[in-house]
Amino acid sequence: MKLCILGGGGFRTPYVYQALLRDQGSPRVESVVLHDTDPDRLASMTAILGALASGFPDAPRVTSEPDLRRALGGADFVFAAVRIGGLAARCCDERVALDQQVIGQETTGPGGLAYALRTVPYMLDVARVVREVAPQAYFLNFTNPAGIITEAMQSVLGDRVVGICDTPSGLGRRIAGLMGLDHRRVQPDYVGLNHLGWMRGLRHDGVDVLPHLLASDALLDRLEESLVFGKDWLRTLGLIPNEYLYYYYFHRDAVAGVLRSSQTRGEFLLDTQTAFFDKVRHADGTDAADLWRAAVADRSASYMAEAKGGEQGAPAHVDVSEPDPAHQGYAGVALGVMTAISRNERATMILNVRNRGTVAGLPPDAVIEVPTTVDANGVHPLTIDPPDLHQLGLMQSVKAVEQLLIHAAVHGDRATALRAFALHPLVDSVTVARELLDGYIRTIPEVAAVFAA
Repeated sequence: MKLCILGGGGFRTPYVYQALLRDQGSPRVESVVLHDTDPDRLASMTAILGALASGFPDAPRVTSEPDLRRALGGADFVFAAVRIGGLAARCCDERVALDQQVIGQETTGPGGLAYALRTVPYMLDVARVVREVAPQAYFLNFTNPAGIITEAMQSVLGDRVVGICDTPSGLGRRIAGLMGLDHRRVQPDYVGLNHLGWMRGLRHDGVDVLPHLLASDALLDRLEESLVFGKDWLRTLGLIPNEYLYYYYFHRDAVAGVLRSSQTRGEFLLDTQTAFFDKVRHADGTDAADLWRAAVADRSASYMAEAKGGEQGAPAHVDVSEPDPAHQGYAGVALGVMTAISRNERATMILNVRNRGTVAGLPPDAVIEVPTTVDANGVHPLTIDPPDLHQLGLMQSVKAVEQLLIHAAVHGDRATALRAFALHPLVDSVTVARELLDGYIRTIPEVAAVFAA
């Protein structure tokens, strides 16, 4: 089978390749084609993958292809993790919002909307090429904001586009690990949108173990979400929120934490990744792989550092949770989807899929994040209990914004873009929304280009 990785020069590529190296089932991916617009980064990642393949005589063959159509042609699966505008644009996503005392995180709030505005048109073009040269392919989207991009692409490719996120599945695995349970035998009760969801229960052999977790100080002290939200708030809610809900439940604290820091997340990554790629250019393959591992460790250590009392490059806490038993994260989720489809090995995982009535109160074509069965016939969201009023209300509000944003990006409609910014729950004034949209158009050429016509 052929896998095409869009954004193949990016940091996530080795994760995906390592998952493929460990996979010994049949059929399996035999050809990996990397596509990227940056030839230097593409060369660096190709060298790293070569080093990782050492000792694997049947490692999937890796090639690079700068031409999009040739890269996609005949692919069985496509994995996409692209960043339109690069990390420089991400820094603008953050700073324009912070100037208005609003969080600028890349997937949450106005920063995520700016990221989506410039990304939707490109990903729709990609979808049209896939439809032409690889109509049989399943498209595994990790490009952020994953829910918005997946929903936009489904207008072209339908249910063959699946949004991938490791956060919900990883949460279920970590809770199972903390409680000494086999993660393969737990069933999560999870509902939400991408980066906006709630683990409402976790059943093991028919028994919900989440109440036991919430009642135990010793267990909660080892759960990373306790560090982010606090044990009292988790118990008040009676569930475990997706960590990105920190930006909703503690918005003022989140903004203050970033403003106190010397760097935003985007600025930290821009500095560290620039330094990494500079070093890789002068390293051989083995040294390049070691440099990547060290860079990944630094990157992971500062993940959501401000929410845990630290800052980028100077985290206050190390990860207090048990490691992911699969050690694969989102690459493991992607591999799980591919093997379930190609081998008809039915599996259940939390994915971004079309609603189709799963959550009453949301449109049928809205992309939601819920437990989903995957097999040779595709993806099938499971029946779940309805969300409560708080959950549904926030989901409806954010989904309305997302759908307005897609329309604005497709049609270059500035008035609709303003509506999307102004109606977002984290933007508390139409005046602020105008300043945000104007700021993004002024500072990010790829956003300005959406409205240039």
